[in-house]
Amino acid sequence: MGTLLSADILSHIGDTSAPQTQIVTRRDIRKYAIASGQRLPKYLAGDVAPPLFHLALFWDVVEMDQLSPDGVSIDPLLPEFPLKRAMAGGIRISYGRAILPGDILTATRTLTNIYEKSGSQGPLIFYEVTTRVERTDGELVLTEVATRIMR
Repeated sequence: MGTLLSADILSHIGDTSAPQTQIVTRRDIRKYAIASGQRLPKYLAGDVAPPLFHLALFWDVVEMDQLSPDGVSIDPLLPEFPLKRAMAGGIRISYGRAILPGDILTATRTLTNIYEKSGSQGPLIFYEVTTRVERTDGELVLTEVATRIMR
């Protein structure tokens, strides 16, 4: 199998985004809890954030013309891949502590891996982005490893 991954593409492994900082509000926790169908009183009251709350907290807010054909924000962390169709490949999250209202959180994303596999309908490119979310005092809140597949 010939490789689609040039030395230039692979040279991006280790690239890190600029840190993004967000303030967690009780209102944002409550809105997320309602929108995601949470029913535990601690989530509905906004006392603690439900699982996966952090995902939307750090999404870019962009105009429609700044979205990819798949409807997601174009990620400046990623190199130009020769394959264009993106699919979710999975997510692993390790939680360090709960997200609470009033927390000031900083997320830093790092492109940690790029590799190629042969699928039943042709080549696939996998990439992994690791996100670390910390409080301003440096306490680790969570680590997320997201895998995407390009075909």
